[in-house]
Amino acid sequence: MEKRAAILGSGHYLPSRVVTNHDLAALFETSDEWIVQRSGIKERRFIERSGIGASDLAVPAAKMAVEQAGRELKDVDAILFATLSPDVNFPGSGCLLGDKLGLPGVPALDVRNQCSGFIYSLSVADAWVRAGVYRNVLIVGAEVHSTGLEFTDRGRDVAVLFGDGAGAVLVGEAHGDAGVRAIELHADGVGARDLWTEAPASMYTPRLTPEMFEEGRHYPRMNGKQVFRWATEKMPEVALSVLGRSGMTIAEVDLFVPHQANMRINQMVAARLGIAEDRVVHNIQRYGNTTAATIPIGISESWREGKIQPGSRVLMAAFGAGFTWAGAVAVF
Repeated sequence: MEKRAAILGSGHYLPSRVVTNHDLAALFETSDEWIVQRSGIKERRFIERSGIGASDLAVPAAKMAVEQAGRELKDVDAILFATLSPDVNFPGSGCLLGDKLGLPGVPALDVRNQCSGFIYSLSVADAWVRAGVYRNVLIVGAEVHSTGLEFTDRGRDVAVLFGDGAGAVLVGEAHGDAGVRAIELHADGVGARDLWTEAPASMYTPRLTPEMFEEGRHYPRMNGKQVFRWATEKMPEVALSVLGRSGMTIAEVDLFVPHQANMRINQMVAARLGIAEDRVVHNIQRYGNTTAATIPIGISESWREGKIQPGSRVLMAAFGAGFTWAGAVAVF
């Protein structure tokens, strides 16, 4: 019988520092009403001090996921680390996490697909487990955005959106009806410049100039209207397509876990799919956009709240920089 992969356990970690919209309004021209109306975000978490990286946030999330799966850290035989905010430019944060978890020799791969990074990673883990290459694959999505945002009037449209956090799952061989049923991945670089951080960049000599710094080209920039238009088109599209691949219908979905970029996007996507609000996971109001961490955080919280139980059919969809977008269906 062909092997199938399943999500065996999940975990999450958020820094203790809560930053409200009112806190941001003290730094630049904005308001709680303005932020909530445009994004649904009320607060987000930031690291407590300098020196805390994405791999540090990943440690407790990873331990929680392994424990829930009934495994030990020594059972992890591969690491996939999805992030757009690695601790340092190189080496990858997966290597740093492996060292912090005490896993010498275990392969580690960083996945740079931004908001779609978790589902892209799930696709890799699914293939590895089904092929018998690895038995227990740890997937982590972790971000430290707060140290790379521009807290000024110029940068406010992006600065209000992002937060720090980590989510993790352990993927291993499925038993019973559980398992990853379908995954679909897409990308289109035509929108690359509509959501990116341009500098420092290896295509420039030098990679960062005083002029770039002064112009703020080392901060993330976004064409919000384009991102909104693409997201509200591609997320429902990939969700329906991956459901078709899985042999399921919308009516059979117990829980929808979308990437948390914008509350309005998620509500519009859910409405287009015909999924009732009580079957949609929202954590953006509390955490902001934690990019690669949003879906695994949503899974972990939902599992602990009883929204995910044995046999639950979970639909996931994401859209982000690249542009990249992806969908997955899993039975827990």
